[in-house]
Amino acid sequence: MPGKTTSTPRITKFTNCRIVKGSELVEQDVWIDSLSGKILKDQEAFYGLHLSPDEVIDLGGRILAPGLIDVQLNGAQGFDFSVPQASKEEYDEGLRLVNKGLARTGVTSYLPTVVSSTPEVYWKVLPSLGPSSSRHRPEDGAESLGAHIEGPFINPNRNGIHKTEVLRAARNFEDLEECYGKDNLIGSLKSVKMITVAPEVGNMISTIPSLTSAGIVCSIGHSDATYEQALSATTAGATMVTHLFNAMRPFYHRNPGIFGLLGQSEHCRPFYGIIADGIHLHPTSIKIAYNAHPDGLVLVTDAMKLCGLPDGVYDWTNGERIVKTGARLTLEGSDKIAGSSATLIECINNFRRWSGASIADAINAATATPARLLGLQGVKGSLDSGADADLVVLSEEDDPYSPTLTVCQVWKRGVKIHDTDKGVTSMTTV
Repeated sequence: MPGKTTSTPRITKFTNCRIVKGSELVEQDVWIDSLSGKILKDQEAFYGLHLSPDEVIDLGGRILAPGLIDVQLNGAQGFDFSVPQASKEEYDEGLRLVNKGLARTGVTSYLPTVVSSTPEVYWKVLPSLGPSSSRHRPEDGAESLGAHIEGPFINPNRNGIHKTEVLRAARNFEDLEECYGKDNLIGSLKSVKMITVAPEVGNMISTIPSLTSAGIVCSIGHSDATYEQALSATTAGATMVTHLFNAMRPFYHRNPGIFGLLGQSEHCRPFYGIIADGIHLHPTSIKIAYNAHPDGLVLVTDAMKLCGLPDGVYDWTNGERIVKTGARLTLEGSDKIAGSSATLIECINNFRRWSGASIADAINAATATPARLLGLQGVKGSLDSGADADLVVLSEEDDPYSPTLTVCQVWKRGVKIHDTDKGVTSMTTV
């Protein structure tokens, strides 16, 4: 292009692709800028800014979706976020391996999740788990949006595999500061984005407003709360339910428990996490929840560090051991589920098959909906102009039940960081 200089943004145009618009897939070109890392308004880029694409990519009818967002992830690539290392440098190197591995599965943003631990563990690991956007390079892979702390302010009767010895009750917000570290909860540099609590334990309901005032998402989980207690928590500011149905009081016709929140009026219903790995929940349970509140469903993996490792018995953070059999992880010597080893794209495919949701709505459950939960709509989980150019190219593979989505390419901030070379064609323009 005449007059081009090295300061001209590198512009990529995706064409012959389908993108998510509401509950449908529509044909539309997408332009991105690798220097700003943002999605461009195509008409304005061409006619207003007089930009021409440096590269045109023909996706051959494939789906172009926002990068996937996982708000509950305990570890991956053999690394556990809840286990401090000998040094901060060693811990941060483990994070880099996780970030690159996640990107290959289509996940471009996530909340690294720390289970119930001692204060000393939180003080060591949380400073490394805060939002990484300011220092994150595309080639680093997935980025942290802030830590998700699951516990220790949870109910010991609904602890799952959380170690009961470290569980505690909070009298006030100062108890949370003492446990997690004040700097991790308050201020522009805080590392925590979401906390899972049991509202019936201690004085948690009266503490929730302080959490939300600090810009932290409060989620109900590992809880024996009645419906009335759960409703009080959402009235106080809780906006999420952690892995709905798992580690909580079961639904009962005279006391619907936490699940009853999905029957509230639209503006009162919380978001809720669903682990669609075929182990944590029966497919019909997922379908019931989705039909009750489709706009609130957030697909999560609850994935462990064992993802990608061979079957066997592995040490767990609290001195116990976990048995890995395929995607199924259980506490050694029991049938207690100990997390998931499924990827988020696998959960999307399962969710589609079991719920009857459209492809677009299934993708939304791992992109637009978690972005809304985190207050990042228009920045993450979107292909609107001005959003971060975090993208995943998906193809539909033949399946005896329904087409299966597979990851072909992953782009981070407008830069391609993963490519399986499945027939996507690109042309560099002159």
